[in-house]
Amino acid sequence: MIFQSMGKNSLLLAVFALITALILASTDRLTEDRIAESERLAAQKALFEIIPVERHNNDLLLDVQPIPKQYWASLGLESGGDIHIARLDGQPVAAIIPSITPEGYSGDIAMIVGVNFDGSVAGVRVVEHKETPGLGDKVDLRKSDWILSFNGRSLTNPPADAWNVKKEKGAFDQFTGATITPRAVIHQIAKTLQYFSQDKERLLNELNRSYNELSFTNQSISEQPAQ
Repeated sequence: MIFQSMGKNSLLLAVFALITALILASTDRLTEDRIAESERLAAQKALFEIIPVERHNNDLLLDVQPIPKQYWASLGLESGGDIHIARLDGQPVAAIIPSITPEGYSGDIAMIVGVNFDGSVAGVRVVEHKETPGLGDKVDLRKSDWILSFNGRSLTNPPADAWNVKKEKGAFDQFTGATITPRAVIHQIAKTLQYFSQDKERLLNELNRSYNELSFTNQSISEQPAQ
């Protein structure tokens, strides 16, 4: 009797443990899916802030091109990254490029830099930083509109030697009590524009090739006879 009772209890405990494990696994999966969806929507929102919906009609999250390894260092990317491409009716409009400066006052400042294919800045957003609240955190659009001052700028507007804070004879404002943070962001945006200038021709060739391949595939599918 005792052994039978112990056997039943063990079986019940095993079944209970199995059910609990299944519930936890299902909960984790649902949580992971929700987190992934939240991250996707957050990424999409940031991209749309730089390239609004009226400027493109492709999927910014899916239309990407890898950054060649030789440019990782200048963009501050240890493990590379992808450029998000904005297209309007198939034609490239702008590239949204990840870029990180290690020169922030409190460490790395990660941003995405939208560059129009004419070489001008479409927009910049700082996506991660550890700068001092009330001072360096003004690089964040939620704290200040300073980051919007780069819209429309290019390597010739202002000239290359003016990509600095006004305190150091540059064209851009610094923050009251904080120079290191804005200087770091300014320099990194300039580096990102320089990268785009160097890689633009290759990038355009890749974009045209991939678009032509996609168009050919779609045409082939449409021409297949109905079953």
